[in-house]
Amino acid sequence: MLWLLFPTLLLASAGKPFVVVIDAGHGGKDPGASGYAVKEKVINLNVALKLGKLIEKNMDDVKVVYTRSNDRFVELTERAAIANRNKADLFISIHTNALKKGSRVRGTETYTLGLARSDENLEVAMRENSAILLEDNYLQRYEGFDPNSSESYIIFELMQNKHMEQSIRLASDIQDAFSASGRIDRGVRQAGFLVLRETSMPSVLVELGYISNRNEERFMSSSKGQEVLAEALYRAFANYKRNFDLRSGYAAKPVSSSAGEVKPVERKAEASKPSGETVYKVQFLTADEPLPKNSRRLKGYKDAEYYVENGICKYTYGSTTSLEEIKRIRRSMLKDFKDAFIVSFKDGKRVR
Repeated sequence: MLWLLFPTLLLASAGKPFVVVIDAGHGGKDPGASGYAVKEKVINLNVALKLGKLIEKNMDDVKVVYTRSNDRFVELTERAAIANRNKADLFISIHTNALKKGSRVRGTETYTLGLARSDENLEVAMRENSAILLEDNYLQRYEGFDPNSSESYIIFELMQNKHMEQSIRLASDIQDAFSASGRIDRGVRQAGFLVLRETSMPSVLVELGYISNRNEERFMSSSKGQEVLAEALYRAFANYKRNFDLRSGYAAKPVSSSAGEVKPVERKAEASKPSGETVYKVQFLTADEPLPKNSRRLKGYKDAEYYVENGICKYTYGSTTSLEEIKRIRRSMLKDFKDAFIVSFKDGKRVR
């Protein structure tokens, strides 16, 4: 059984359980994208249920809530309302991608809320948001929002979700977990999804793959493929939950299983330093969205980290309490990034 692959994570403190809402996109009269033999709503639901079962079997301090557990239509506002009513700590919306003229395109993407800065991202948001056209009185409910008009998406330019940094970190963990499972990593992206706009907690929307690609469709519609996808999502969630517990002062205690301990997803994070120390880094690049680890823009600096400020990902390299050392690192980077400069942090926050 799948759950034997993972340990049970126990929270060393009683109290409110961690609540995760798993949202299987589309459903009922809304089939989502259609492949050659299967509809998106079926894939989304199967993977959502498998993910939920893994969490329920292995993490007894987590409460799983589904926006739907069968083939029924749920309005976008209600999906977010379910998360808000349950005071969820995390919202994961599961979808399957498609392109009209993209039968060869494949791979996974994870989105956070924001302005779509490419036509491709906008196309995905338009397709997912078009579900509101099946709702009664959608013009009143969504204040005149037209999912098929690019002008409607301008509103996301001004939206700054206070949970953006946590959402981006989870999205990065998900993409790393997919990559480790052999899936093609198409990166973390931003776009204006209505289902994410209404949630009051860290939220992501996952595109499992491209149903318009026959090979991808066969993989995602198979029981084995759905298990691979659910396991990757579980590993990313377990890593997020582990870090959540550490930030909250709890201790996540892994219990041994036949396959050993679930290890944290391997991705760089800001190094922790003793309280009060000034940590110096070299800032060398900004991006609207987190970059894949093999992005050409990073020019081989694979150990680069980023922090989010005003919705912008700001990339840094090096981490030291020695001003002389960081100056040496900056000098060595000038050949690749002529505008690189030194920034300092104290207790994890930038001070200048």
